[in-house]
Amino acid sequence: MSNQPNITQSKLPLSGRIVMFFIRHIQQGMSSIGELWRNPVSSIMTMAVLGVSLSLPAALQVLVKNAETITQSWNSAAEISLFINEGRSEQSIQSLISRIKVFREVETVDYISREQALEEFQRLSGFGEALSYLDENPLPAVVTVTPSLKYSSPTGARELLRKLEREPEVSFGRLDIEWLERLQALVRLLEKTVLAIAGLLVLAVVLVIGNTIRLAIMNRRSEIEIMKLVGATEAFIQRPFLYTGIWYGVIGGILAWLIINVLVWYLDSALAELMGLYGSQLSLESLTLAELGQLVLLASFLGWLGSYLSVRQHLRKIEPS
Repeated sequence: MSNQPNITQSKLPLSGRIVMFFIRHIQQGMSSIGELWRNPVSSIMTMAVLGVSLSLPAALQVLVKNAETITQSWNSAAEISLFINEGRSEQSIQSLISRIKVFREVETVDYISREQALEEFQRLSGFGEALSYLDENPLPAVVTVTPSLKYSSPTGARELLRKLEREPEVSFGRLDIEWLERLQALVRLLEKTVLAIAGLLVLAVVLVIGNTIRLAIMNRRSEIEIMKLVGATEAFIQRPFLYTGIWYGVIGGILAWLIINVLVWYLDSALAELMGLYGSQLSLESLTLAELGQLVLLASFLGWLGSYLSVRQHLRKIEPS
C-alpha cells in the first residue's frame, strides 16, 4: 500500500482520468504481488490449500468426463440381435438385410448364418464332439444390427428394436441394454455428487481467502488509519486487498490444474497396463487449456469474492482514533 491517492487527479480531463484509473489499478495490482512476496511462507501455504481444494472437484469433473466418453463409446457399440424364423431361405434373409440397411436408424448390419453360429458355439462352448451327434442344427440364423449414434441411447435402441421385430422374417429380437442404463444412472449420480462437493469446496475457498485477507487487514490497521486520515477513499484502500485475493485464486487454480494433470498422467500409465492385459486400449482425458482458463477464472472470482466480503466487513470497523 505504498501508493498514495493523487489529490490533483480530479483536475485532469476525462481521458487523463481514464488513463490514471488504469494506471492506478496496474500499480496496486503489482504492489499486491509484492505483498505476497514479502510473506512467502503464508502465501504459499494459502495457495497450496486453495490448489488442493480446487483440485478435488476438478478431479471429479475429469472422472465424469472420462465416464461419459466411455459411455458414449459403449452406446455406439450396442447391438440388437434379430433371431430369424426357422425355415426362411437365404434369399429371404438377404432381402431382410437389404431392407434394414436403408433404415436411417441403422449404422451397420451383420449376418451370422446357422452354420456359422453352430461352428462358433462348438469352438467356444467346449461341446464340439457332443454337438456333432445332433441330427440337425438347432441354432437359428442371427442378424446383428448396430444403431446409429442418434438411436444408440436406451430409448432410441428400444424404438428401433420394436420396428425391426415387425419384419416378417424376424422371430424375436434381443437388446441387452439394462447394464447401459445402470451405467448412465451412475454417471448422473456422479455428476450430482460433483456439484455438491464443488459447492462445499467453493464455500471453503471463499472462507479461506476471506480469513487470509482479514489477517492482512489487521496487520495493516495502523497504515489504514493513516490513509483514512489523509483522505483516501474506501475504494482506494480496499483495492490492493481485492487484487491479493484475485492473485490467490489465479495461482491456486493453476496449481489445481497441475495437480490434476500429474494425477491423470500417473493413473493413465497404470490404466494402460491394466487394459493391455485385456488386449484393449483406453487413455484418460485430462483438463484442456480451455478448461484451465475456466478453472482460473472461477478461482480468481472466488478469490475476489472472499476478499470483497472480508474487506467490506472489516475495513469499516477501522477508523482513525
